[in-house]
Amino acid sequence: MDKLELKGKWNELKGKVKQAYADLTDDDLKYEEGKDDELLGKLQQKTGKTRDQVVDWLKSL
Repeated sequence: MDKLELKGKWNELKGKVKQAYADLTDDDLKYEEGKDDELLGKLQQKTGKTRDQVVDWLKSL
């Protein structure tokens, strides 16, 4: 998922991510431009998935 794609869809995806993982906080899901890797890292920690699994999961939402 490229950075522009993540940025453009993040508000929509964030709701779906919260439904799947209710323990994620708004801080965990805060998108900051240029910090895509940081966001993916937080999702990895919270979900226990690899980076590639997180990216594939987000693409499937």
